[in-house]
Amino acid sequence: MPEASPWDGISVPAHTDYTVRQVPGPTAVPCFWGRDRSGACLFILDLDGDHTDQYRKNTTTINGIDVDLRGEAGRQRLVLTLEEQIDRDLFGGLCSTLIAALGNASDAPTSLAVALAHIRRWKTFLSGRAAHHLTPEQVRGLFAELVFLEEMLDRGGTAPAAVQAWLGPEMSHQDFIFGNTAVEIKSLSGTERSTVRISSEDQLESLNDNLFLRVYRLSDLPDAAGARSLNDQVVRIQARLAAPEQIESFDRKLVLHRYAPLPEYDAPLLVVSAVRTFRVAGDNFPRLARSGLPEGVARVAYDIRIEALAPFECDNDLVFGGGNG
Repeated sequence: MPEASPWDGISVPAHTDYTVRQVPGPTAVPCFWGRDRSGACLFILDLDGDHTDQYRKNTTTINGIDVDLRGEAGRQRLVLTLEEQIDRDLFGGLCSTLIAALGNASDAPTSLAVALAHIRRWKTFLSGRAAHHLTPEQVRGLFAELVFLEEMLDRGGTAPAAVQAWLGPEMSHQDFIFGNTAVEIKSLSGTERSTVRISSEDQLESLNDNLFLRVYRLSDLPDAAGARSLNDQVVRIQARLAAPEQIESFDRKLVLHRYAPLPEYDAPLLVVSAVRTFRVAGDNFPRLARSGLPEGVARVAYDIRIEALAPFECDNDLVFGGGNG
């Protein structure tokens, strides 16, 4: 028997634009499931105020879903309308994950920013650029980068600075660059052999004075306290971003990572079982760098054994300017 749809039981209106049923739950703005006169399924955000400029600046189109801002200057509605090209189950998934994301918004502008950012992620997924799911390795890699981003916030970094420092999605040589420090993030599974994969000759070479390799060992422990999924980790970061432009910047980088909030990323439930930091310095550090490659050699990828990095291990706090080298 198919699962109940949120649009089941909502009648098709005869004399009004649409019939609605409010979504229960703690969101900053009222949300509604709805049907219009043609019988199409709708999802509606009721927004207090005039958000025309914000909408025009950040709106996007998505195949199979019409996105429209309607209403007068004092009160507007963001209306998502399902068209024939996208089936109801997929639209329901988009709307359900949007409701969860809206739980972190504080007012109408941030709710609109969250909604438009969410739509952009789904557009990327549906367009084919992210039509395949992230591999388990890619899930762990993105999870580890977001853990480090959260650490930056925990240590007093401002949200704009932390999101701006996250450059891995933009094809930077290192995942994070802030001040005169660059940090390359790697992840290992709890059962994985102790090597890290370096994907290019540029990852362990930097123009910054300080370059670190930070390795997170992640274990799939669903019953452990604090275990969370990739989707959970994304929501944790979103909850700490207050301004619409911060949410939009964070979303853009998730899109570049080919992430969409799919139910498949509700697992595995990961915990950080170990963190090790290595200072990349000196001629003896085990690395291949562009400046030291023979002429004609390029596109180098290689593995480094963790035990070979032991002489270069440093205090985890050194990345943020504390601890001892």
